[in-house]
Amino acid sequence: MARVILITGGNVGDVKDTLRRAQQEINRSLGVILRCSHSYESKAWGFTSSDNFYNQAIIVDTDHTPEEVLDSVLAIEQKLGRNRQEEAAIKAQTGERFAPRAIDIDILFYDDIVMDTPTLTIPHPLIQNRDFVLRPLNEIAPDKIHPVLNKTIHTLFEEMEQAGEE
Repeated sequence: MARVILITGGNVGDVKDTLRRAQQEINRSLGVILRCSHSYESKAWGFTSSDNFYNQAIIVDTDHTPEEVLDSVLAIEQKLGRNRQEEAAIKAQTGERFAPRAIDIDILFYDDIVMDTPTLTIPHPLIQNRDFVLRPLNEIAPDKIHPVLNKTIHTLFEEMEQAGEE
């Protein structure tokens, strides 16, 4: 079994219900959810949106490979209403890197594996820069050591807060 840590989020539609449904799908298709943070509200990151995001960190025990986890989370996103073609059209129109979305599921950690392929980078390369990731992650895994930065999640969270980053 491997321990996977995911971050779920969204800012379109009934996001709290979508996050609940994402938990059910993750539990059904990936493995047993061990811990789940509260949902945290935050402003959009990397683009302009009047709708705030809700994010939640989830720890899962799985027997899937990292690539299988990625395939599963992409399928869950699609099932729960993520439309990447619509997002691409919005990004092309606005010129921004990101767009509003019903659901987003990112793999933050897969055990202590470090990997970088054309389709998957683990650990997620922006964990240390994102309050909406570190805040829920700090709730459920403050002692988790980032295998590249060699710092605990709690330390990364404190450093980000002291720097005043969001």
